[in-house]
Amino acid sequence: MSNIHVIDHPLVQHKLTLMRRKDASTNSFRRLLGELATLMAYEVTRDMPLQDIEIETPLETMTGKVIDGKKLVLVSILRAGNGFLDGMLNVVPGARVGHIGLYRDPESLQAVEYYFKMPSGMNERDVIVVDPMLATGNSASAALTRLKQTEPRSIKFVCLLAAPEGIAKLQQAHPDVPIYTAAIDRQLNSHGYILPGLGDAGDRIFGTK
Repeated sequence: MSNIHVIDHPLVQHKLTLMRRKDASTNSFRRLLGELATLMAYEVTRDMPLQDIEIETPLETMTGKVIDGKKLVLVSILRAGNGFLDGMLNVVPGARVGHIGLYRDPESLQAVEYYFKMPSGMNERDVIVVDPMLATGNSASAALTRLKQTEPRSIKFVCLLAAPEGIAKLQQAHPDVPIYTAAIDRQLNSHGYILPGLGDAGDRIFGTK
């Protein structure tokens, strides 16, 4: 479990609890997810490489440190991953954005790809994959397998909630990819939903159910 990072900051846990409530409105759920994504982005980007540049303050010239946001790619697993993007982009607005479209077959629970679009020059870029729920792990594993074909410099996976089953699946398929999450919940139910969870993240973000 050394590559599992649970972000247990009090603000993260507070907002997550508010999101879990079944009576949280679409508006409040979406707003809280954006706030959580911003908070989690600080932890996920903690080890980003820095470079020195020379600047002038109002008083003198100095050397300061900056990150190269244009080398970072945020990859959203559609559609729920889009709920993470704005919050992450608040922290690294220079990041490029990629999309992977996957849906879960209701019978087999396996991931089926329908869309894939990435920036150019992926071999020079660090990737952060975002999807609110790591449930069965099938979609996340399929997304990472597809993404690795572009040979990015590094990959991290970020989710709001993770189930033990999903973590095991992702670690087995991609042991080199660190997982960042706000909570590890108890288990999956027979339909592949996380318990206690927060329901279907996509439906709650977009108000489609």
